[in-house]
Amino acid sequence: MIRLLLAEDQGMMRGALALLLNLEPDIEVVAEAATTASAVALARRTRPDVALLDIEMPDGSGLDTAALLRDELPECRVLILTTFGRPGYLRRAMEAGAAGFLVKDGPVEELAAAIRRVLAGERVIDPALAAAALSAGPNPLTDRERDVLAAGVGGATVADIAAELHLSESTVRNYLSAAIGKTGARNRIEAAHRARSHGWI
Repeated sequence: MIRLLLAEDQGMMRGALALLLNLEPDIEVVAEAATTASAVALARRTRPDVALLDIEMPDGSGLDTAALLRDELPECRVLILTTFGRPGYLRRAMEAGAAGFLVKDGPVEELAAAIRRVLAGERVIDPALAAAALSAGPNPLTDRERDVLAAGVGGATVADIAAELHLSESTVRNYLSAAIGKTGARNRIEAAHRARSHGWI
């Protein structure tokens, strides 16, 4: 029996996925999480074979959770399931140690097959997304440029970003300027929008 942890912040989607996957003869959902923090805590407690993670969670990213699970529970295989089929997310998921990356519009039979395949040691990636990731090229932003852009997404001022990231305002301006140039944007709001649409932040 494949022991599965399911992390999805939308209750109805989480319940439906758990119900459908529990109908599979060889899959048992042993834990359900609505946040990244609870996903990590439940994984430590239940030791699942596979963790099925959403990317967008209220308290963080499934990509960060994937990296934590890789470090703490290397025997647990991670499969990312998301609405957001962005090439940058795929690259970041692979860097975080995920064994698979699928978008949510596929049939549940494909998802169950993907769970079995990642447990068997295979990599499972949505083919259209893999092609898009190859054509999009690597993320041009450094980690710090991503942090600064992400911190400013909600309209935060340079002073707010500097305080949040423990940087000087001039350093924040330098990172923002570099990110604007690399994304080909006119300002930091457009840069953040472009970076998010590519899955870079």
